[in-house]
Amino acid sequence: MITLSPKNPNHNLKKYKLVFLGEQSVGKTSMITRFMYDSFDPNYQATIGIDFLSKTIYFHDRTVRLQLWDTAGQERFRSLIPSYIRDSQVAVIVYDITNLNSFELTTRWIEDVRSERGNQVVVVLVGNKVDLESCREVPTEKAEKLAKELDVLFIETSAKCSYNVKQLFKRIAEALPDLDPDRHEDNNWLQEVTLETKPKKNNQKDDNNKDYCFC
Repeated sequence: MITLSPKNPNHNLKKYKLVFLGEQSVGKTSMITRFMYDSFDPNYQATIGIDFLSKTIYFHDRTVRLQLWDTAGQERFRSLIPSYIRDSQVAVIVYDITNLNSFELTTRWIEDVRSERGNQVVVVLVGNKVDLESCREVPTEKAEKLAKELDVLFIETSAKCSYNVKQLFKRIAEALPDLDPDRHEDNNWLQEVTLETKPKKNNQKDDNNKDYCFC
């Protein structure tokens, strides 16, 4: 297990702020929970205001701290968002593939990011809940086209099934400044710098073969 030096735990520790944006119920919190703890809670509770989590990882030859900011999607919290975007390095714009409106509103979120950070931020458009394929309202091709037009990264995920969540953060890491993309070749590119890690579940392949549609 890799650990930080107790004498100087912050030595050469590069920090990156990732802000998760999008409408309510698109799965921002679930995505962060999957990445942080490799778990999924079906009992959804809306984020109130802003939540913050930090994860320190060993990325090849350096230690990196990812600061994950989970924002509320409700309109009444909208005025809080710009101040959290302002000093971010990454903006993750999440929509629900079964909710066309959540996708159409992503352009507004991206505009908010651009107005605060210009092109000094990595923007990723994420279509979540691909486990609900039978309820899909947003074709992959449509989202890919929008991402290309707006010059942002794009990926589809399922926080519930853990599909592409790790790949999302790998894509982000490859786009971050000061991190050499030529180093990202193996599948074990990401290691936690913790004393304890939760075991990965072995039943996720079965979940990937099921569609749960409540539309």
